[in-house]
Amino acid sequence: MTDLHAGCPVNTASPSLQPVASGERIAVLDILRGFALLGILLMNIEALSGPLDLAFTGIDAHWQGIDYWADAFVYVFVQGKFFTLFSLLFGAGFAVMAQRAEAAGRQFTPFYLRRSAGLLLIGLCHALLVWSGDILVLYALASLPLLACREAPRSWLPWMGLLVYALGVALMLLVGAMVSMATPQDLQKMLVDAQQGIDQQRLVYGQGDWMQANVQRLHEFGASLGGMFISGPEVLGMFLLGAWFAGSGALTAPERFPRLYAGLRWIALPLGLLATLAGVLWKPYLAPGVYDLPTTAAMALVAVGGVPMCLGYLAWIMHWRARMGWLAPVGRMALTHYLAQSVVCTLLFYHYGLGWFDVLPRAWQLLLALLLFAAQVIFSHLWLRRFRFGPMEWLWRAMTYRQWPALRREAGQA
Repeated sequence: MTDLHAGCPVNTASPSLQPVASGERIAVLDILRGFALLGILLMNIEALSGPLDLAFTGIDAHWQGIDYWADAFVYVFVQGKFFTLFSLLFGAGFAVMAQRAEAAGRQFTPFYLRRSAGLLLIGLCHALLVWSGDILVLYALASLPLLACREAPRSWLPWMGLLVYALGVALMLLVGAMVSMATPQDLQKMLVDAQQGIDQQRLVYGQGDWMQANVQRLHEFGASLGGMFISGPEVLGMFLLGAWFAGSGALTAPERFPRLYAGLRWIALPLGLLATLAGVLWKPYLAPGVYDLPTTAAMALVAVGGVPMCLGYLAWIMHWRARMGWLAPVGRMALTHYLAQSVVCTLLFYHYGLGWFDVLPRAWQLLLALLLFAAQVIFSHLWLRRFRFGPMEWLWRAMTYRQWPALRREAGQA
């Protein structure tokens, strides 16, 4: 997930930080969040509609025709690009909040720790009760080293971010090198364990009840903690890049950075696409349980290509921002909608819902994702006419500020 509210306003009349008012928000951040939310749904729909361990594995050769090309589109243009954009926006929101707290002369650390704790609690509920593919827990944990980097010189942030992200890629390659030295028996056991995990997900989510699904989610959550030592540096690296984008003024005053954005659109994006295609052509499909060096090297190429592609997407949205305002309301409710996507999809696909688990063709998955996102855009516009925050944003603010902020919009309030 991303930084889902813009930050703390300057409020010299109050002894404590207060929830940001709608008029004080940075509109382009909400537009970018809305755009990123669409990409996250297009990526996650595969893991929500079928076994999580079969998702994010490249282009699955069992798909044919339009389903194959739908799978290829997501792998090349979506996977790893919007998760990084969400992470960048979290870091940008951090920088905005820190700047406003400093301008107001308020203590930032206690507020931010409460905010991270609230996000951790929400993420744990999501991971254990709704869907084990949650990203919020990782964001909450990675927000702590981000806080420790607050005093770093601003000019260091992009280089620190790229270095930390590269550390995650290097760890990925290290895992591949270690696995490649394993015995044939150990490699075979990894394949068998991976298949058993997939079969268990099919059994529980395709035939089990909600309590059985919760037990399975707990098991998957525990298993996912080990992967955080790779994904954690990648997330933190994007946090740091986002902190630079906000702190430097590149998001609030993009007209001051024409060369930066031109370079991201016309150089970074094509180079990232080339790196991604190189990884895809090398290993189009990443079989579950196979983590040898060639496989992780292909994964590393895709991960490396994801950063410049993400930045290129950001640059194009900044270029078109005047025409993308319709995304701002859904971006203002990004936490609510991220969680709602999981709730709606698990109720559609899991056995305790409609039971469509592992049956929807790939292209139909993407069509469903587009329809769900369109409904969320419409809902956001209607909701924010009456209310100041989304439901989960309101709850998160209550945890952060230790008070219940006013939810209903007063008559005539913008």
